[in-house]
This record gives sequence, C-alpha cells and structure tokens, in this order.
Amino acid sequence: MKNYDVIIIGAGPAGIISGVTVKKENPEKSVLMLREEEKGLVPCGIPYIFHNLNSVDKNIMGPKPFIDLGGDVITNLVTKVDVKAKQIELQTGEKFTFEKLIFATGSKAVVASFITGNDLQNVFYIKKSYNYIANLFNQIQNKKNIIVVGGGFIGAEVAEQLAKQPGKTVSLIESEKYCFSKAFSTSLSEIATGELVKSNVNVHTSSLVEEILGENGKVSSVRLKDGRIIDADAVILAVGYKPNTQLALDAGLSVNKVNAIVVDNYGRTTENGIFAVGDCSQTLGFLTGRIDNIMLASTATAEARIVGYNIFGINIKNSCSGTIGIFSTRLNKVAMAAAGVNEKSAEEANIDFVTADFSDFDRHPNTLDDSSALSIKLFVSPSDGTVLGGEVWGGESAGEIINTIGLVIQKGVTVYELISLQIGTHPLLTGAPTKPVLVKAAEIAISKIKKAK
Repeated sequence: MKNYDVIIIGAGPAGIISGVTVKKENPEKSVLMLREEEKGLVPCGIPYIFHNLNSVDKNIMGPKPFIDLGGDVITNLVTKVDVKAKQIELQTGEKFTFEKLIFATGSKAVVASFITGNDLQNVFYIKKSYNYIANLFNQIQNKKNIIVVGGGFIGAEVAEQLAKQPGKTVSLIESEKYCFSKAFSTSLSEIATGELVKSNVNVHTSSLVEEILGENGKVSSVRLKDGRIIDADAVILAVGYKPNTQLALDAGLSVNKVNAIVVDNYGRTTENGIFAVGDCSQTLGFLTGRIDNIMLASTATAEARIVGYNIFGINIKNSCSGTIGIFSTRLNKVAMAAAGVNEKSAEEANIDFVTADFSDFDRHPNTLDDSSALSIKLFVSPSDGTVLGGEVWGGESAGEIINTIGLVIQKGVTVYELISLQIGTHPLLTGAPTKPVLVKAAEIAISKIKKAK
C-alpha cells in the first residue's frame, strides 16, 4: 500500500490549484490527485461549447501544470475514505494512505425530481462532466425546439449560446421576475434579462414548470403552471448545484445546513489533517459571517491557494475573512458584473447603505470606434464610507473593474480613499482620466453621505 504526503480528491479548478500550490511550495512532498474522468472541462466555459467554441474539446482543462511539477494523477473513483486510519480506497480496490487529504469534490447539478417528467428521454442537465457534456453536445445538434429551465448564469448563458445556432427556437423559463436575480440587483437583473431577450431567446419570467410532457418516452412539450404549453424537442434543467459531499459524509466529516463541508478560515475540517476547498466546502458571507452558498471557480481557486500554502503549517495569513462573491457575464455584447452586497442582500441582512451611480464611456474620446457605454453602481456604508458592494455594466472593461471593486471590498477601502485612487489611462484602453467611473461614483457617495448627516 503506497503512502502519499498529500492526496487530493478532485481535479477541477480547486483540485488543480491545490496540487500546483502544494508541489510548488513543497517540491519534496509526494502528492496524488484522483479524478473520475480522463478529461476535464473549464466549468464556466461549458455554455460556450454550444456556439462560440462549437466544440467540447476546445474547453478542456487538465492537471498538466501539476504533473509538470512532479505530481501523480490516477483516474478512478474514490469509494471510501477512512479519516482515522488516513486511508482511501478506489473502485478498483487499490488503497493508499496519506498524511494530508484535500476534498476538492466540487458540486453536482440539482436533479429536478420535483418536476413530473424529469426522467423523460432528451431531458438534460449541465453537468461538470466531459463525457456527459460531449453526449449532450451531440444530442442537441438536431433539436429544433429547446427549453432551458433556470435563469441563473449557466441557464441564461446556455440559452443565449443555443439561440445563436440557426434553425433553433430557444425558450428560457425562470421563476423570478428577472433572470440573474440571485447575484444582481433588481435593476441590473432587469438589464440582463432585456439583453437576453435581444439575443433571440424567448424569455418567460415569473413562470414555473408544472410538468414535462412526453410521447413514446421522449420530451414533446412543457406545461407551465399558468396552463401554457410550449413545444420542446429537448429540455435542459439548470436549476442549481449542490455540494458533492456524499463521500465526506460517509467518512464522518461535519457538514453545514446546505451539506457543505465545515471548514475554518484555512480550509481545515473538523478532522486533523483533512481539508476541503471549492464548491464542496463551506463559505461564509464577508459582511454577515453567515453560511453562504457561493460556487465560483474564482472563489474555489482562492481557497485552494490558501490551503496549498498552509497545509503543512500556517505560512501565509488568510487576509479575507469571508466570501465576497464576484460574478460576471456577457450577453448580447454587454458585459455585466457584481461584487459584494446589493439592495436585496443588504436589506435581508439589515445593513444600512447608500447607493451611488455614474455612467460614462470606456474610451476617450467616446467617438473612438470601439467605445462602449460604461455604468457603475456602488453600495456604501453611510457610517464609515466603506464600499460594501458594486455593479458594473457596459463595455468589456466591466470584467476587470469589478475585480478592482472586489479588492476594495476585501481590504475595507472607503470612498474617501477612492477619490485619491491613482490610475493609469490611455484613450484606446480606458475612460477619461477626468472622470474614471469608480472615482466619480465614490464622489457621489460622499455627497449623499454628507447630505444625510
């Protein structure tokens, strides 16, 4: 029976970055990564295989950087973990012992057992599995009427991509008033839903699927709760993901109310030498300290780096006390992004805030050919001026501006500090130095705070 210093279960973003960081910092340590399939996918890239990439193999992700550092990889299913004996068993019967173990088992698609007809042929999910998605990609090619259920990021992006294919009629069913409602404010959710409509998707919001109807065992249509029936050759259920933690549960690890593995600020579980990172592990809101359920590859890799650096002892302090949640997407060539709290989440947590909005362009002068409108909204604490959240939409620079806002939130930067933010500008790359959107929004927030006193 072979012993490893570290064994990692999972080869998604969290698993790969855990392995790379451990080997980079501890090249003398033996590290084994276990994966279920030979090929892996970039999770956030899955929607784009249906048009922009037009290929499953253009969205491949694998552990090559980990292997290049001297890590071992085995493709097999882990069937048992004994945390006391520090031993794992594979489906083949092979057993390995370890000093440290990292659960990076990710998340799995929620099965819509609450919808009658969910087991019909041509009902699909967006699973993070190469083999499953490759089959879905092939199966969906000859389908004309496609219904996507769920207006979160994955569902909306899949619908937008499918609607770009000629000859397809794509409908999206969302129970909330607007799509993206869990991540965006009401106003940005409305904008995002409008862009989805412009993308040739038939969007049905404030709608619930009552039943998936079929003929000869295959999908034929979907009946909504209000009685409407929509024809369908295929239904894609994108109703969420849940932590993939059955293996951890069987091993006796503690989980929280959403079945995510309980960890501390350094990814350590309640068992000595056992860690968990990514979608399978617990997250806490940065402001409320409450259990959250944010599943993002960016969050997972940040957690993985913390574990990788600190697995053999605390070497680098974790400077983030909670998960901020930074989301971004692009629909109909409009980029949209959010970080931290918004009106809904702040009010739910009884957090006082003021908002500040500013709009301009991402190039100067705005008559340049590739200039795009750019808007920003900040959510700011009126008591001390710290930035609690932000949203940006318009040109593609929104994707990087929201990352700056994320750092501002994480470090507790105030709007009073933002007005002296030193930035680089260039006509072909940024907005005007006289009115950078982040600084202007900070100034507006300061004015609002002053008026409220």
